[in-house]
Amino acid sequence: MDRKLRVLVVDDSVVMRRLVSDAIASDPELEVAGCAASGEIALSSWRRLCPDLITLDLEMPVMDGLATLKALRAAGCEVPIIVLSALTDRAAQVTVECLASRACDYVVKPGDAGDPCVAHERIREALAPRIKALCLGTAAQPSSPARAITRSPATRHWHSADSIAVVAIGCSTGGPNALAAVLSKLPEDFPAPVVVVQHMPPTFTRFLAQRLTTLCRLPVGEGREGQLLAAGQIWIAPGGSHMCVTQQAGAAKLQLSQAPPENSCRPSVDVLFRSVAAAFAGHALAIVLSGMGQDGLRGCELLAEQGAEIWVQDEATSVVWGMPGFVARNGLAQAVLPLPEIGVRLANRLLPSRRELRPEALAQGAR
Repeated sequence: MDRKLRVLVVDDSVVMRRLVSDAIASDPELEVAGCAASGEIALSSWRRLCPDLITLDLEMPVMDGLATLKALRAAGCEVPIIVLSALTDRAAQVTVECLASRACDYVVKPGDAGDPCVAHERIREALAPRIKALCLGTAAQPSSPARAITRSPATRHWHSADSIAVVAIGCSTGGPNALAAVLSKLPEDFPAPVVVVQHMPPTFTRFLAQRLTTLCRLPVGEGREGQLLAAGQIWIAPGGSHMCVTQQAGAAKLQLSQAPPENSCRPSVDVLFRSVAAAFAGHALAIVLSGMGQDGLRGCELLAEQGAEIWVQDEATSVVWGMPGFVARNGLAQAVLPLPEIGVRLANRLLPSRRELRPEALAQGAR
């Protein structure tokens, strides 16, 4: 862009407004368009300030962050909104509700706000790349250091539908709503387990699983150490832990670990995809949904070498086309699909004997 990205900071705390504003202003590509000390002020000022993005505190008196978010969207505000959340059960639950109400992403406030320098740096590191990715899309994504892929998906061998034993999904920014759109389309007799990595901290994934359970025909839970995989189950990697799939005595099980983060993430999509490639070889279908960065790219390379099938969400329907974009541009995706088609296509892919769902099913919810 030929101008700085303008951010409206909404927070009732003077200290947090200053920390967030200073963190934004310290980046040469960003500037603070203005500050609002309440949801009411944010509603009256966003049209006048014309920000490119809004940061929104969850815990405010009178009109809290969720109410402000809903009011902004109802008033026609379509700019990206990042919620600032605390690392508590209540904040995690409300953050998941905010994401369902069209917040684009969230940032967890630093727990050690007593040291202004530490708090400033943590907020800057968390906010700046998200602001740029949400406002600039793929233009804000770093170039990929991955090995060049010379084969096209059309030249690879792909296994038949009845040999797919597991579905693995990876996502990040924009992922919670993308997961809801995909998983809510799966029928009760879906013939494979589904394992998911969504970049989230501890506690947040528990509330995400609970929300998805209310939307899906299949049960959704946080992955547990030693959990046996069975058809018709959906397991989400718990925040703060890597999740792997292992084969033991002919049974597939989940394994959790506190190994170092990969791609600055724990859980990491690459860790899950790597384990799926080792446990199921080519008898897997991997899906990469909306997300910032390139977690999942290396894992998709291994899956592709094994003959596994790989789909990615397309750019037009992704909140951020980082993770799926890297996989697609490296020639690893057999299909690049709009989000509304993925769930129905997945159901039809693994249940080929069933009469295919009609196009109008794309617009229907799970219940």
